[in-house]
Amino acid sequence: MDEEVSRKVVVGVDGSQCSYEALRWAVRYAGVIGGTVDAVAVWELPGLYGWSGPAVDMDVDEDETRQQMRKELTEVLGADAAGSVRAHVVHGNPADVLLRAAQGAEALVVGSRGRGGFARALLGSVSQHVSQHAGCPVVIVRSAEK
Repeated sequence: MDEEVSRKVVVGVDGSQCSYEALRWAVRYAGVIGGTVDAVAVWELPGLYGWSGPAVDMDVDEDETRQQMRKELTEVLGADAAGSVRAHVVHGNPADVLLRAAQGAEALVVGSRGRGGFARALLGSVSQHVSQHAGCPVVIVRSAEK
């Protein structure tokens, strides 16, 4: 077999300190296994699925969001490391999107809590859900920030 199979590491990024630490962990791990990193940011519009939710602006600029994510990746990792990370901005339920992205991956890496987590919670809803349903190993990175 001459064809080299890419060893993919998927990491969820949501702008929280925990997700940045998960991103750093994923990049280090990918370096150890000779893999690539897919950083996945998920956007979901509140109230989209129910009639009782507030009216929302469906006009989300995905190009602008991707540019912002690239900027964040560079700030967190530095220009060299950020250049090797494939950035994906996807609409949908965060846990479902991450599970789909992690199909065939070496690992799925998430922070223990995202932006909406309660300070005392050990795991956020997304990290808990993916840890129970992923078809690959899941690494949950806790933030050193208290």
